[in-house]
Amino acid sequence: MSANEEAAEFDYEDLGLVAGLEIHQQLDTATKLFCTCPTELREPEASTRRFTRYLHPTRSELGELDQAAVEESVVDREFEYLAYDTTCLVEEDDEPPHELDEEALETALEIAQLMDMEAVDQAHVMRKIVVDGSNTSGFQRTTLVATDGEIETSVGPVGIEDLLLEEESAQRVEETDRGVTYSLDRLGIPLVEIGTSPDIRSPEQAREAAERIGMLLRSTGKVKRGLGTIRQDVNVSIEEGARVEIKGVQSLDDIDDIVRNEVARQAELVEIAAELRGREASVGEPQDVSEVFAETESGVIGGALTAGGSVSAVPLYGFDGLVGREIAPDRRLGTEFSDHAKRHGAGGIFHTDELPAYGVTEEEVEALRDAVGAGPDDAVAIVAAETNVAESAIEAVADRARTALEGVPEETRGANEDGTTRYLRPLPGAARMYPETDVPPVEPDPSDVPEPELLTEKVDRYRAEYGLDEGLARQVAYGANMPLFEDVVADGIDPTLAATTLESTLTELRRDDVPVENLARENLEEVFAMADGGDLAREGIPDLLTALAENPAQSAEEAAEAAGLGTVDEVEVRDAVVEVVERNEEQVESEGMQAFSGLMGECMGVLRGKADGDLVSQLLREEIQKRS
Repeated sequence: MSANEEAAEFDYEDLGLVAGLEIHQQLDTATKLFCTCPTELREPEASTRRFTRYLHPTRSELGELDQAAVEESVVDREFEYLAYDTTCLVEEDDEPPHELDEEALETALEIAQLMDMEAVDQAHVMRKIVVDGSNTSGFQRTTLVATDGEIETSVGPVGIEDLLLEEESAQRVEETDRGVTYSLDRLGIPLVEIGTSPDIRSPEQAREAAERIGMLLRSTGKVKRGLGTIRQDVNVSIEEGARVEIKGVQSLDDIDDIVRNEVARQAELVEIAAELRGREASVGEPQDVSEVFAETESGVIGGALTAGGSVSAVPLYGFDGLVGREIAPDRRLGTEFSDHAKRHGAGGIFHTDELPAYGVTEEEVEALRDAVGAGPDDAVAIVAAETNVAESAIEAVADRARTALEGVPEETRGANEDGTTRYLRPLPGAARMYPETDVPPVEPDPSDVPEPELLTEKVDRYRAEYGLDEGLARQVAYGANMPLFEDVVADGIDPTLAATTLESTLTELRRDDVPVENLARENLEEVFAMADGGDLAREGIPDLLTALAENPAQSAEEAAEAAGLGTVDEVEVRDAVVEVVERNEEQVESEGMQAFSGLMGECMGVLRGKADGDLVSQLLREEIQKRS
């Protein structure tokens, strides 16, 4: 039975599953958290210049070094940053940050109210060490805003421990042999981080809690929408395992699978550790085995040696058959070892549970075993790369193998698209956080912040006040255009027209490959104003939106004039209808009013959205009746 099949059968209560969430949500503010730069993302090609940095960990106020930061800095990497015409000195870390953005703080307090949280008396900005290059300063600024909240799930409450307001990291664009390229357009966008208590006891409850928090966030109407604007981190442990933080879960649909697979992984690692102890397994010392492969036909190993590199190996006494054991779908204990090797620049590892293969012969495997003193019950892992990379990578493999003897290591892992995870770094400690002296503390005042209406409440209100059916009301309430809908309806636009345009019409245009993403809020507001003022028939709205999407620099009036979408008076409409009826005179005489449906479509086609459908229908019926 595979690890995935076993995961579906776990008794989570018996295993002692404990899980918690960290939700990271970008706020839709006008400016960034510590400067006045805009918060819109751009294509990397729009950058106007580039600069590079090298980052190194610093000690905390107590002189301590965070181990996660130390490991991150072991590999010397160059970080390149793409700057834009709006990039400022704060983003480049050449100027101290400005004061905390008031709009972002107010939105954070709204979110805190929705989760029944208590705002702190005084909010202090802290520096959190981050040396992966995602921040030009080498740290992320974050501040605690509220604590001690709670949300409800179908199986009981989940506590909300804290809500922090922090700056978003730079966006990773490309990774090369030299380092990583980041885009600065995302750096500094205000972000809330919401941490739950470890109250979650099943994969299903984890997903439900995340969905509830997501609904509360969107209820403010002040959060960004779309891929990458919200990320979920999941903390998972079982009783005999260890706390593991899984970073970067992009979709709510993945959360329950992530938890299931992590439970399966930890349970397998616990069993492997028990078996290793029963075998009295141990890990030997790494050594150079390049001579074993001097005549190899393996492309990977031969390529490394030809380039002047070497092959390093570590004997894993008592590990035979366990390095290749599956611990999660398509992932084995050897995959864990490989993840650690990759952190040190290696492409991966080979091990004797999978050899001979990849051009490595049976004779070379036996020679490898002899070279490191490994017997039939033992395994050997090797790394072929530049000598310094091979040596540091095999040391990392040896360290990870030693932790396999103990069970499940505490660590930070990254979410994969298939619901599995990969090793990223050790869990961060308290040494990574210290005060930010450039930003003065603020005193949050939630008394002036109104509590937002929940999306569930909006659905009920839209149905009662505006007469929308439940499906359309829910689409609007939960949709990205909800704030715009509320604003235009408040300005007198017909609610049904606004709702169907924002949800149905835009969706249909998108399916027809119209670039609706080019439509700005102002474009939509102008279209609604023209329709409301009688300058545009409702039937002309799709054509006008298409014209604007294809040329967003135009105003709605300019686009309507260019596309010939202006309205016509009743006389012109009747003339068009009469022309259609007379052209189909024989059909009208023989079918009478039964000809209406086909002729209606023809009339609307002739008028091309210039006339209201109700008026065309009325005049067409009159003309058919005259001839029947």
